[in-house]
Amino acid sequence: MFFREKVSKGHRYLQIVENRREEGKVRQRVVATLGRIDELNASGDIDSLLRSGARFAESALVLSAHKKGDLPEVGSVRIGPGLVFGRLWEETGCQEVLRWMLRGRGFSFCAERAVFLTVVHRLMDPGSDRAAEKWREDYRLEGTERLGLHHLYRAMAWLGEELAEDQQTDRTPFAPRCVKDRVEEALFSHRRDLLTTLELVFFDTTSIYFEGQGGETIGQNGHSKDFRPDLKQMVVGVVLDGEGRPICCELWPGNTTDVKTLVPIAQRLEKRFGIHRVCVVADRGMISAGTLAELEKRNWDYILGARMRTIGEVRDEVLSRAGRYEVVHPKGPSKKDPSPLKVKQVRIWDRRYIVCLNEEQAKKDAADREAILADLREKLKHGDKRLVGNKGYRKYLKAEGKHFQIDEDKIREEARYDGKWVLRTNMTIPAAQLALKYKQLWMVEDIFRTMKSLLETRPIFHKRDDTIRGHVFCSFLALVLRKELQDRLEAQGADVEWADVIRELAALEEIQVEQSGKRFLLRKQARAACSAAFRAAGVALPPTVRAAKPPSTASLEEACRGSRV
Repeated sequence: MFFREKVSKGHRYLQIVENRREEGKVRQRVVATLGRIDELNASGDIDSLLRSGARFAESALVLSAHKKGDLPEVGSVRIGPGLVFGRLWEETGCQEVLRWMLRGRGFSFCAERAVFLTVVHRLMDPGSDRAAEKWREDYRLEGTERLGLHHLYRAMAWLGEELAEDQQTDRTPFAPRCVKDRVEEALFSHRRDLLTTLELVFFDTTSIYFEGQGGETIGQNGHSKDFRPDLKQMVVGVVLDGEGRPICCELWPGNTTDVKTLVPIAQRLEKRFGIHRVCVVADRGMISAGTLAELEKRNWDYILGARMRTIGEVRDEVLSRAGRYEVVHPKGPSKKDPSPLKVKQVRIWDRRYIVCLNEEQAKKDAADREAILADLREKLKHGDKRLVGNKGYRKYLKAEGKHFQIDEDKIREEARYDGKWVLRTNMTIPAAQLALKYKQLWMVEDIFRTMKSLLETRPIFHKRDDTIRGHVFCSFLALVLRKELQDRLEAQGADVEWADVIRELAALEEIQVEQSGKRFLLRKQARAACSAAFRAAGVALPPTVRAAKPPSTASLEEACRGSRV
């Protein structure tokens, strides 16, 4: 950027101009025209302008020298994640709750900072806990500079530590109450004061396998949703509120079945969070006669997916009833439009069912089945014995003497389920509202995909139950921060992909240079998704150039004193 004199119609004008590279060529852009030079000299405005800009001259000289490659780089550090997620860590209450709970504990390090480091690492660069220590070296996360791997392990063990016997009154039959339960309760209280009470919850479970021993008791063999029955596993349940915000997670031995979990969860929600009436939304794996009886006995509302193929009443009566469907969402012209949805109500005595139909999904189901059958017919021409072991084929075969042939009755039966799902509920609200609430349960499935892929909760190598529980809970806290940032971005109308946010936050660096015995920090330019994340979190970007100061941890030392000896 520089001053330039321009002559026009016999007068000389002073302009501020900058050079920009566009499409491989250097082009000049006029930033401002300050006026006629003779008038600026007569009024003294040029002298005033230069005096006003003199205080920025040092920064400008540093930037110019660095751009020319004349300044040696002393080092660099990535600053985006620490600033954005650090602010969210504070405003969601995570920092306050952990520091409060750590008061009086005999740790020789700041355990709250260790948890924060682990959580941000899960968000930014998923990997093992061992990798978090090395990852931290490239990032500025205030107060984590002196933490080692053993500190991270100790902090996770504390989160998964069992509470005293007199604090086990509302435990489930499958797992004890732990420190992480108290953290969840305190975080819920913090949010409830600001927002609302809990009236609608979504609950689902998944399994996470172990590469190692699987802890002392929590690792057990069970039904693996990861298709790894050869490995021990644990069961993880997640509860979300009506807005999709994580409320709590439950961690059980791997041989705990889904149908046994819903009632204990409902009981715990009532005791842990002071809820008197709530609607539980859960998948069909949670349904059993005993579960439904217990929910109704306790006067809990529920919306539960029903097993269409295995529950006789649903298969033989509900799906066979005639009736007109109500259109909830028609098929829209854009891919961003809601999925087409129709619903109809069916009553069997005092039991209320809602049949839901997505006609686009029905076409896809039919097309997928026809593709399988076409392949099956071709393979039958070359022998049938090898087809029996293929589950996709086997469901459409029947035995005829010593050979197999396609079961046409089974094909017609399967066609009845195309694009459909059935709900069982005791609520009186309209069928369309019930179907839309149940569709929100898919948020939980997205949570599990995030926990297993983006946050790399699996595989787990820890050997102790308490450390395993803390390991998974750190992923839960990472989900809390992710949901908070996503909600804020959406509220601002920012159309950015999560992967872009993470990548651009990681790319935001401050480079330390030295000039004339002084050190300066130069911030790289923030790209669009990064800037949106800073705005959403309410954090100002650091100046482009600033004097480097020695790091000060006095405030953190004071804040963490309660967790130290």
